[in-house]
Amino acid sequence: MDTPPVFNRRRSSLPGLFFSAFCLLCLVFTLSGCKNEPQPVVVDLSKRATVSTQPGQFNIRAETINLGIGSMITPREGYTYYRRLADYLEKKLGQPVQIIDRGTYQEFNDLLASGGLDLAFVCGGPYVLGHEKFNLQLLVVPETPGGETVYFSYLIVPQGSSATSLNDLRGRKFAFTDPQSHTGSMVPTYMLAERGETPEKFFSEVVYTYAHDKSIQAVASGVVDGAAVDSLIYDYLAVANPELVAKVRIVSRSEPYGIPPVVVRPDLAETVQTRLRNVLLTMHRDPEGQNILAGMMIKRFVLSNDAAYAGIRRIERGARPRTVEQ
Repeated sequence: MDTPPVFNRRRSSLPGLFFSAFCLLCLVFTLSGCKNEPQPVVVDLSKRATVSTQPGQFNIRAETINLGIGSMITPREGYTYYRRLADYLEKKLGQPVQIIDRGTYQEFNDLLASGGLDLAFVCGGPYVLGHEKFNLQLLVVPETPGGETVYFSYLIVPQGSSATSLNDLRGRKFAFTDPQSHTGSMVPTYMLAERGETPEKFFSEVVYTYAHDKSIQAVASGVVDGAAVDSLIYDYLAVANPELVAKVRIVSRSEPYGIPPVVVRPDLAETVQTRLRNVLLTMHRDPEGQNILAGMMIKRFVLSNDAAYAGIRRIERGARPRTVEQ
């Protein structure tokens, strides 16, 4: 039997953050720029090590590659393959690769902007924001087993729910993932904005899980009445943990958006970028790399460009201004 997620009874609005972090504990955030707003309910993160956001506090060698992989985009069931990917990069590059795990996309972008991270797996929304604010660079993107480089936002409810659309969730408890998550926050916020609504007014309660698999668990266990989640995480869990996914139901699917990319900090040396890109683009050609990719449900890494994220920018423009006013 699945254990329902444990929530901290506080709520918030978007988007600025501050935190206190310690290994094995979830990060609790209060967002600035808003007044008289309830705080978000936060779900425990998976148990992974975290580090300071201050670059000067990284006690590592200068030649180490700092790779950002977080629970927001990585289900616990698949984390071992990301660890193997780091080992693979380390062997191919001939230099240390250190995984840095953070609790939110904002922290990832802060580290990428300050030099605390060299490359990272991020959601499409944080990439768009980072590219706009500090010239965050796209390195490569994953291609799905079906040969696609897009993903969707799934609106899910418990299997036994009578809800058939977002409208049926008015006055109910709803889970977002991360404030900057495109599929897990911006898309449903945009859908409500088109109706002249805000999440705080439309739902009876808004909770933040800071991981798509945690949102699915919250819906499956009945802790919340609905959630918006990344289709890639959902589809991965449909294979890796079918018992969990069987407890929820998809009621709507968004339009396609540019797939979550692998990004690098803007001032990373071009020679390093080229080496990283080449290793990732060719790893599907050797048995070890192919095995790692299969475990991650990725066919291969391919090149893309910023234009692929135009749809996300459109949603961001429609949702974010209203979010700030909440």
